[in-house]
Amino acid sequence: MSQNAKLNRRSFLKKTALAGGASAGALAAPAVLAQAPIVMKMQTSWSASNIWQDFAQDYVNRVEAMSGGRLKIDLLPAGAVVAAFQVLDAVNDGLLDAAHSVPVYWYGKNKAASLFGTGPVFGGSATTMLSWFYEGGGQDLYNELTQEIMGLDVEGHMGFPMFAQPFGWFKGEVNTAAELEGFKYRTVGLAADLLQSMGMSVAQLPGGEIVPAMERGVIDAFEFNNPSSDKDFGAHDVAKNYYLSSYHQASESFEFLFSKFFMEELDPDLQAILRHSVEAVSTANTAKAMRRYSADLKWLQEEGGVTVHRTSKDILDAQIKAWDGLIPQLEQDPFMKRVLDSQRAWSEQVVFYELMNAPDYALAYDHYFPGRLSL
Repeated sequence: MSQNAKLNRRSFLKKTALAGGASAGALAAPAVLAQAPIVMKMQTSWSASNIWQDFAQDYVNRVEAMSGGRLKIDLLPAGAVVAAFQVLDAVNDGLLDAAHSVPVYWYGKNKAASLFGTGPVFGGSATTMLSWFYEGGGQDLYNELTQEIMGLDVEGHMGFPMFAQPFGWFKGEVNTAAELEGFKYRTVGLAADLLQSMGMSVAQLPGGEIVPAMERGVIDAFEFNNPSSDKDFGAHDVAKNYYLSSYHQASESFEFLFSKFFMEELDPDLQAILRHSVEAVSTANTAKAMRRYSADLKWLQEEGGVTVHRTSKDILDAQIKAWDGLIPQLEQDPFMKRVLDSQRAWSEQVVFYELMNAPDYALAYDHYFPGRLSL
């Protein structure tokens, strides 16, 4: 949709609203018409069966409850209007009012997208980097990228600091970085650049296409995000070695995208509900993820015949060195350098506190549940 079309549409709706107000006064239209809910069309990047669609529904539930029914959200799965990787364009063009996705899915438009969720790890967790987004200047940089550099008519917010993503699913064991050479592997964003530099051949696929690609031999190893989604995909039907712990995507959060035009037409309190419900559902999603991810990991081990491993230190060290090789290339772009400088400064300050203050939780866990950690 062109900018002129958007302005014309905005002007038309405002004039219509004014005219409607005048008519209402003249004709005394029934009050029930004025109270009809505003219906938002929101699509996710997830299939209807993915746990992340449940997470999006948690957001919908909060918005509708807090708005007292003034807002209703028509929540749609990936493919209902556009493909999983196309929701940014759809929100910008007015096909969707909102979307629930991750920035890395529009990495093909601008590599800097990946820095807002799947970039280098400077020692912090996803919680560290979500805090950077809101308190360390990240949101201003995100707005600069989407609205100024890319010229998009969107507003974005981040929620739910995801647990570090597993290295993923392999048919056999992989214990060293050298053994990764030649694997046809699924990942997305800068993680694709990272793992290609380690000798893997990478395909960037939406979640719903992963297992079929594995069955056809298009890929022979993959990651998506978490045990629940992997179980829902049927990952255990195509591979039996599941590697937890990795630096390839260790600090991602959901992206809640809104049409700026749609937001501007709402009353201020409804705008606030849409924005702050992102914060509210972040807590709810985290609690649900803890329960479901851990239970589904247990099911994969005990019922799915899966062997769970921790990724070896040799591979983790190689990933950090691969990031060291990739970062200077990224920093040739002035904007990306500014983002990375901001993230490094935040991590140096905040992670020092986090790590110095945190007790050794593994020590306590091993005391009360001896032997569980010796995978």
